[in-house]
Order: sequence, then C-alpha cells, then structure tokens
Amino acid sequence: MVLISHPYVPVHLPSCLYLPAVPVILPVIMGDLLILPPSRHHHHETAGLAVQGHPLWEPAPAGIDVEPPAGENMSIVVSSLTIATQMALSHFIRGRLSEMVEGELLKGCLLELVAAAEMCGTCFELIIIADNYGVYAYGVYLFLMTIWWGQSWGTATACPYNLLEEYVETGSNPVHVVLKIVAQVIGGIASFRWVKRLWMLEVAATHVGRGVDDCTADLQVPVIVGFFIEALLTCACRLFSRVLGEFEPKFASAIDSFFATSMVILAFDYSGGYFNPVLATGLKWSCRGHTNAEHIVVYWAGSILGAMLSLRVWTIPSLKNTILAPFKPKLE
Repeated sequence: MVLISHPYVPVHLPSCLYLPAVPVILPVIMGDLLILPPSRHHHHETAGLAVQGHPLWEPAPAGIDVEPPAGENMSIVVSSLTIATQMALSHFIRGRLSEMVEGELLKGCLLELVAAAEMCGTCFELIIIADNYGVYAYGVYLFLMTIWWGQSWGTATACPYNLLEEYVETGSNPVHVVLKIVAQVIGGIASFRWVKRLWMLEVAATHVGRGVDDCTADLQVPVIVGFFIEALLTCACRLFSRVLGEFEPKFASAIDSFFATSMVILAFDYSGGYFNPVLATGLKWSCRGHTNAEHIVVYWAGSILGAMLSLRVWTIPSLKNTILAPFKPKLE
C-alpha cells in the first residue's frame, strides 16, 4: 500500500491486506444451506470455497435445491461503503488540518498519521473482500484505492522508506523523518480500534466473527525467503515508479498503480506482499506464525533495504541507462 517525493509512487498495500485470523468455525446449517462463517485468516481458509465457485457457501446435501445467500450481495455493498466512507472522511480531515495547522512539522506528522490510519483501516476491510470474493476482486479494489491515495494524500506517504529516500536524496531533517515515521506507526496501529467496533455491529454477513483481537501471520515461507520477496519486489516497484517519473507518460499514476497491484498479487500467497512496514505492522504485529523479530526482518528490513537498493541502482549511471533503455523511443 508508498507515495511521496517521487511523482508516481504507489502506496503498496498491501498486499495482503489481511486481517487478524480466528480459528475456522464449524459449518452451521441454516435453512437449506450449509454456510461456512467467514474466517479472519485470508485466502488459505477460503481458497477451497472459491474453487467451488462461491466464496461464502458450500453445496447443501444432495437432493436439496439452494440459492446463494441473499446477504452476500449486500455484503460487498457494505464493504464498499465502509472503504469509501473512511476515504472520504480522511480526505475531509486532511483538508481541515491543512487549513488550520500552521506549523509545518506538526502538520506533516498529523497528515502522515491520518494517511496511515486510512490506509490500514481500509485495508482491513479490503481483506474481507479478498477472503470472500477472491484475489481478483481484491486487486481491482486495491488498484482503484492506490490511484485515489495518489491524488488525495498530497505530501503524505504513510510509508517509512519514502521518508528515508527523501532524507538520502535531499538531506531532510532526520528528526522530522523519525517523528513522521512514529506518527505513521501510531496511525496504522490505531486504525483497528474503529474497524473492530464497526465489525462488532455485524452489519454484513462477512463481518460476523471478525471483531476479535486474535490474528495469524501471512508469512507462508521461511523468514529469509519472505525477506527477499519483500525486498526485491519493493525494489522493483520503486524502480518502476522512477522510470515513470522520468518519462511522465499519460496515465502514469494508473500504470504505476497497476504494476504495484500486480506485484502485490504476485506475493499474495508467500509473504502477503505488503511492501510497506507501517501497513504490515498495523495489520499483523504480534500475530501467531512469526515472532516480532521475524516481523521486523521481513517487513521492515526487507522493504526498507529494497527501497534503498533501488535508490542505489538509480544513482549508478550505467544501471540507470540500462533500465531506461527499453522505454526510450528508438531513433530512425
């Protein structure tokens, strides 16, 4: 979910914008349907259902004619409205902060906090979509959301390595960088407080059982493999953004968002494809399946070192020219 100094830098969500998990509940027979209550763990527990052609229900016993549960159609509407409401509210708050707060440092920290809270809050809901409607539906929402964030966030990034890149490239104040990163982490962690209360209302069938604090990690590979996935794909996304910034093609923001979303989906079943330390921490800190130290290695060290690698590659003229060569118009 990665925006900032460079003109076209997507917010890499997530990727696996996955919610804390709870154990799979035994199927419950309701009327003539055998319904599996939604799981908090993402695609691993819903993949079997998706293969059957329906994300929320399994066939009833032989001889019984059934129809898809009526509530499912409303669930995607509720999730969409939940995401849109958070984004609209955050946009309004940003506008008011920009008008009312005069100090640049305080304003910058508050804008980072709001952006990180919006990113994590909407990504919690996005994983409900991934769980119940599949990775491609999730990808469409993520693609549209990153385009919106690129237009709405302004100078905010909700991503630590963008601030670190700015420090390396422009020599920005290191104290300001640290304070903004702290604000991002606070915003990301705080987001689950209101998401949890919303889910506990159980307005949609897909929210039932979600408002609990238990969670399971998305890291499905060894720590070292997860580290390299997050590092290399973060590096690829940052380099691609810089290439777009160099040529400024039409629809560059949409192209960048599409590439970032593709990388997220590529890593979906392995590390979760977060490519953003704040997003990973907001959604998966202290979850079962990895220690906090392993979390830091994969999601903080991995993505930050990947971003720094992209910066290093970009500053070496021969490597930069090699990367740009395929995109340059050929002379007759």
